[in-house]
Amino acid sequence: MAESTKQRVMEIRAGLSHALGAAQTALERAQQSAVAADERLRRVAAAAGARRRKLAAARDERIGEIDAWHDTELAALAGAAAAAADRSAPGAAGEPWHSWEPTPLPKVAELRIGRLLLPEAPVPHPERSGPWTTAPGTPPKPVAEDPPEVPALVPLLDHGHIVVDGDDRLADELVAGLLLRALGTSAPGSVQIIGYDPEHLGGGLAGFAPLATAGVLTFAGPSELPALLEGLVGHVRRINEKVLAGEYSSLRELHAATKRRPEPWRVAVLLGAPELSRHERSQLDRLLRTGAACGVHLVIRGLAVEPGPGIEFVHAAAGDGTRVAGSGDLPVRLDPGPWPELVTATCRQIAGTVAAGPAPVALDSLLPEAGDEWQETSASALTAPLGDSPQGAPVSVTLSDYPPHALIAGPSGTGKTNFIYAWLGALAARYSPGELAFYLLDFKEGVSFARFAPGRRDPSWLPHVRLVGVNVNTDREFGLALLRFLGTELRRRADAAKQYEVTNLAELRAEDPDGSWPRIVAVVDEFQVLLSGRDAVAAEAVDLLEDLARRGRSQGIHLVLASQDVSGIEALWGRPALVAQFSLRIALPRARRVLAEQNNAADTLPRYHAVVNADSGATEANQVVRVPAAGDRDQWSALQHRLWRKRPAELGPPRLFDGDVIPRLAESPDFRGLQPSESPAAPMALLGETIDVTARSARTLLRRAPGRNLAVLGTRVEEACAVLATAGRSLATQFTPEGARFSVVCLDQDARVAAEALHARIPECGWYDSENVDWLLEDAAAEATAAWPADRPHFIMIYAADALPGGRAAADQLRTVLRQGPERRLHVLGWWRGASLLRDTLGGQASRTDPIGAWVALDVHGSELAPYYPGTGAPNWYPRPWRALHFDRSVHRGAEVIIPYGTS
Repeated sequence: MAESTKQRVMEIRAGLSHALGAAQTALERAQQSAVAADERLRRVAAAAGARRRKLAAARDERIGEIDAWHDTELAALAGAAAAAADRSAPGAAGEPWHSWEPTPLPKVAELRIGRLLLPEAPVPHPERSGPWTTAPGTPPKPVAEDPPEVPALVPLLDHGHIVVDGDDRLADELVAGLLLRALGTSAPGSVQIIGYDPEHLGGGLAGFAPLATAGVLTFAGPSELPALLEGLVGHVRRINEKVLAGEYSSLRELHAATKRRPEPWRVAVLLGAPELSRHERSQLDRLLRTGAACGVHLVIRGLAVEPGPGIEFVHAAAGDGTRVAGSGDLPVRLDPGPWPELVTATCRQIAGTVAAGPAPVALDSLLPEAGDEWQETSASALTAPLGDSPQGAPVSVTLSDYPPHALIAGPSGTGKTNFIYAWLGALAARYSPGELAFYLLDFKEGVSFARFAPGRRDPSWLPHVRLVGVNVNTDREFGLALLRFLGTELRRRADAAKQYEVTNLAELRAEDPDGSWPRIVAVVDEFQVLLSGRDAVAAEAVDLLEDLARRGRSQGIHLVLASQDVSGIEALWGRPALVAQFSLRIALPRARRVLAEQNNAADTLPRYHAVVNADSGATEANQVVRVPAAGDRDQWSALQHRLWRKRPAELGPPRLFDGDVIPRLAESPDFRGLQPSESPAAPMALLGETIDVTARSARTLLRRAPGRNLAVLGTRVEEACAVLATAGRSLATQFTPEGARFSVVCLDQDARVAAEALHARIPECGWYDSENVDWLLEDAAAEATAAWPADRPHFIMIYAADALPGGRAAADQLRTVLRQGPERRLHVLGWWRGASLLRDTLGGQASRTDPIGAWVALDVHGSELAPYYPGTGAPNWYPRPWRALHFDRSVHRGAEVIIPYGTS
């Protein structure tokens, strides 16, 4: 038992020892595992910390990249916004006030009021090519330091309306800046401002007051708001009906399509208002809805307005507190207002430009395309555009049976000559010279029409022109000659119409297609000179005018009379039938009495504009036309040369009459046509150029008949010598050297040079002076009393016949030659230095004047010529330089004015 217990104890002890060893081994392994686990934990913790640190670094790096990209793109967007704003508001629309000046823009722009406060960001480097050129993770490019300034813009013209509230001072400055920028970005006069300021009675717009003188600014009184709204609604209605006319939806669309803006912008500034009535509110709402399309815009303060399309709201506040509805929640910092001196100076500049009138359009706007000229027929009428109406439509003018004639009036400097140029150019480009003929006469002291004739610098001429008269202010007879010529042409056409049994030009041309029947347009500028005075010239001119005006319409003869003022022409008083024939009335700015009595449309016309009225000036027939600049010599020369090159080969230059130019005998067609002959039956002495439509030479026939002598009367030596030289040279040209005898007698030393020059020109010519003239007189008296006429004519040219020496005997001999010589082919062409001295030569005051069949008077008054003039009266003659009065009793009913040919 004991043995087994002991054995058991030993087994237990062995088991316990084994278990202890196993436990110690397990403990050691556990401790080793714990150490390994601790090491692993340390390593894991270290790795986790490293990872966290790496991730944090990567995170921070990525965040930095994102921030850099964000800043770069924000800066790019800010730069793009600034650039877009600059494009939307160039020049005067967005320039800061310190460098601002008016700069009219080709199209409307938004207007700057301040600057948008964007989140600050660096500005991209200038080499950036666009707003989205980098992506997150890409290093940003270098940037500048200062952020861009982005203007705050609001649209007004052609867009809508602006409502301003908030701080009163800032709001006033904001409105002033808006108006000044709108004025500065538009052509002067194209923006009209209507002010309504009941609280300050216009004081809120005081800086813009200079515009009122030019009609660019008008004010409505405190009680005139209903009328103001009614007027603006009326403008909208009229523009929709007559200007847009269903073809365009807005003036902006019309301008884009046609490049013309027929109506100005009208900006109504409403600075406060009392409570609006229901009707006024409805009118205001109509304007807010429809006004912008018609160029009517509202700038409103102190008046409640509901939000709507096209209405921009601006709340003005100090600092960064301003808000603009179109800019969302972005704050706006307002610009300071323009300083008063800038506003006033700009308004004065604009008012001056408007008062001077708008710049004209080019002459080409009236002309057909090059190559399309001369396509029209004038059989029934002459029609051509004169320019554009305020609505932009072309305004055409017609001359036909009705209206047949035109009356143009305009004070000096208003463009009357330019208007005539434009009209003639438009007609000449449409009708060929076979369809239209011009006769142009200018009574001013100038050469307005000289460009239509060939000159020294330019050999071209307008092919339609048949006659040009310039510098004729002292030669009223030339105007009379033109009317006589037109009267003759009228009778020719009337006779042809009777022959073909027709009543007007269109029918005549249909019956006689091969005839030459162009319509004639006769333009007489400053025609009142022709009708001035109470003399025979004015009386005959009025009679001819009345006949031409009454009967010319059916025969295609049209008169265009122009004057600075038609109200003071006495010759037209009491002639209502004559004035009534001129039913086409054209009034230039400030023209008087050309339109109907109550028609004042011309009083407010700007420069380069005219009122065209085809109903005798009745107000309802007014058409306002903007006339192109036709006075520019280069533009006109281009047109004239183009038409000149198209002229028919047989068409020669027009007759040019220049009252300041002395004609030359060598250029006279009559002189060039003279040919020598053995013995012409009626030798012709040319004397000078007649004041006539044709360049005809005045002449006296020295046939074998009593009285065929010529007397030149007056004290002007040069002119008297010129007349005698012309007569002598023309006579000598008609004879062979042996066919006639010429004798030159000089009894005045002042005339000796001229007499010797004539003597040298005539072959075989005798020379006599005070030393030997008695021989000539004795011989001539014998010839004059001979039984038979001489075998050849003898022409005695006496310079200063009243100074004849030899006393009574010599005087008797000369008188014998004058009385009896012409029947025996002996003719005296003498110069007497006074009409009374010629009478003394003829035998005294009681003597007959028959021996002088023709005379040329220089500085001799008409009353002194009565003894040599038929009837009981005297010729209507007042002496003037280088003009003479010619009378030949054998052919003339009345005397004619001539211009002696020059002595050179």
